[in-house]
Amino acid sequence: MDGTSTVPDPAAPSGPSAPPPTPPVPLTALLAREELGLRQIAGPDAGESGAAVQWVHTSEMADPYPYLLGGELLLTAGVHITDPVGAGVYLDDYVARIVEAGGAALGFGVAPVHDTVPRALLTACDRYGLPLLEVPPRTTFSGVARAVWQLVAETRHAELRRVTEAQQGLATAAARPDPVPAVLRQLAARLGGWAALYAPDGAVLHTVGTAPGAGVRQAVHDLSEVVRPSGRPGPAPASATDSVGGTHLAAYALGGGQGFALGVAAEQREPGDHTITGVAVVLLSLLTGKHQGAADSVRSAALVRLLLGSAVGDVAPLLGADEWTVVHARGDAGNDPVAHSVAASALAAALGSGLVDADAGQDLVRLLLPAGRELTGQEGWTLGASAPAATGDLPAADAQADRALRRAEATRTPLVRHREAGIAALIAPEEATAHARVLLAPLGGNEALTGTLRTWLSLHGSWDRTATALGVHRNTVRQRITRCGALLGSDLDDPDVRMELWFALSRGR
Repeated sequence: MDGTSTVPDPAAPSGPSAPPPTPPVPLTALLAREELGLRQIAGPDAGESGAAVQWVHTSEMADPYPYLLGGELLLTAGVHITDPVGAGVYLDDYVARIVEAGGAALGFGVAPVHDTVPRALLTACDRYGLPLLEVPPRTTFSGVARAVWQLVAETRHAELRRVTEAQQGLATAAARPDPVPAVLRQLAARLGGWAALYAPDGAVLHTVGTAPGAGVRQAVHDLSEVVRPSGRPGPAPASATDSVGGTHLAAYALGGGQGFALGVAAEQREPGDHTITGVAVVLLSLLTGKHQGAADSVRSAALVRLLLGSAVGDVAPLLGADEWTVVHARGDAGNDPVAHSVAASALAAALGSGLVDADAGQDLVRLLLPAGRELTGQEGWTLGASAPAATGDLPAADAQADRALRRAEATRTPLVRHREAGIAALIAPEEATAHARVLLAPLGGNEALTGTLRTWLSLHGSWDRTATALGVHRNTVRQRITRCGALLGSDLDDPDVRMELWFALSRGR
């Protein structure tokens, strides 16, 4: 049976947020490992040809072609070579099949089968341009495989670090006063090339980086036309690639369907460049979305009228909906204001809303959605949604969304919607609020106590789940609930008391 040593799959993921593919390992890096003692003895020079390997495969088969995927360093001890002197034709076919399968290099282990590398094998490798390495007797094939694995891990770590730094640089650029040219400058610098932003009519809005020749610029422009929506049948592709004189070209359609496009040109194309460019495409899609004009102008007019004293009811028609759903969201972007702002913009784009408020101080995002728009959970976010509300009732809907988000976080549910039912629907909101204010007055508005009591009641009195939801020790939960019971003068084990408190906490915010 054919033996093999494997390393991580280098296939490139398609999503811009996915990790970059694993770069191949330069053959020169493997030859530089002194402990291996490898020596290239035939084929094109590894340094000049740029030969690289992606994994190691060991085989003693006469024809390993069916078991090769391409990019391998194939190791053999020559067991299949029974007549080294008269094996010229056989070894010529053997090397030809390895090259046909996409093998990157061949390693021949000297001893115990053969004392020297067969001359015919050197000749064949020179003829077909396959690097041939001599593996000394003291070096095991597993040692070579382990070295390749280590080099792959080091190379991948370096590439991941490069991509991460590029993503951070792009996010920081997006927060600058001139975000679009700043993002383009970052992208061109990270790719070591040239970038251009094209308007919906094909005009060049911005270019950065060292300008290539006129032919390359025209080729990038032509690619941008390929990804731009047009009257031709079928949807336009999201991206297109080409090359001119060794320069790698690519064009990407920016989201929003407005016709903006990004074009890039670079002499080199590294495995992580697709991921870096994908981040830039997302950011530029959000930034160019601001050029949609009409909707932004209407919202700005509504804000100005509110600030100048117009009634909410008079301004509401400008926002384009009679009823709204308020959404509160909390994500995992951390405390980085730039990352939080970018994540909030991406969430707003995913939900189809231009009315978004990102409060980085509380790690909270609030959005307004037309009441009829479908709302679904979003990866990396916890959402709480209000019931549909008229514009004049948005403050109450905001409180509903806040309670729904707290419930979602307590129960670890991606999306919780406010539901008005049961006794709450039978009592006027004003009366319910007044009753809640009186009932909860002994707690003195202490948010630590009311928040703990609310979460504890929502989780049916579970100490452990409440502690987990609040991020505190279970003894802290016990102490706070005991304090609540003492201040309220109530038996919190009584289901009637719990029901009344839950009603008051739900209505009293």
